[in-house]
Amino acid sequence: MTKGKQLYEGKAKKIFETDKPEILLVSYKDDATAFNGIKKGTILGKGIINNKVTNYMMRLLEKAGIPTHYIEEISERETLVKKVSIIPLEVIIRNVSAGSFAKNYGVEEGIIFDEPTIEFSYKNDNLGDPLINSYHAIALKLATKEEIETIKKYAFKINEEMKKFFISINVKLIDFKLEFGKLADNKIVLADEISPDTCRFWDATTNEKLDKDRFRRDLGNVEGAYKEMMKRILG
Repeated sequence: MTKGKQLYEGKAKKIFETDKPEILLVSYKDDATAFNGIKKGTILGKGIINNKVTNYMMRLLEKAGIPTHYIEEISERETLVKKVSIIPLEVIIRNVSAGSFAKNYGVEEGIIFDEPTIEFSYKNDNLGDPLINSYHAIALKLATKEEIETIKKYAFKINEEMKKFFISINVKLIDFKLEFGKLADNKIVLADEISPDTCRFWDATTNEKLDKDRFRRDLGNVEGAYKEMMKRILG
């Protein structure tokens, strides 16, 4: 597979063409950002860790019946994926109060919910990725009613599978962000990444944070937390 011209560079990844129009190459970066790009830095080795962790989780979810864009890991930082049209919604599933949820609603972090919550935000950097509901998404023509129902079904199934997996490695899955895309035939698949960048992971015994909150909140040992999560996930 030949790596072609760069199509896009985001906060954490670069996307390249390949010699097959329906296949893209994703290259993971060590760059780190928080608060919609206001805070910037570098987490050494993050690109390698996020590539390997994402691919492991994509394979695990495929086995559980969740369609994904994943094709093949081709190097420690690079992966081949199916070309999708990204649906401009960030889908946030929360199992425990933390981060913006705790701040916005004036509750402590660490409250375990009776049922998971789901939130949507409009993927638009200029607007600061505002929270919206499904009716807004339909009105803005970001997705159809049927597509949103499919996304919600997949998101809750992903949560079930990931909670089971992470508790088996002594990690609490606090919350996480997902993105979905459409293939050429309009089939919806899980896209983007699943990593310490996009999930909140707490050690199940100590509640130690093992994710990007260590960067956001200047807690130190950011690289160590990412390495620890990769070690636990890959076994």
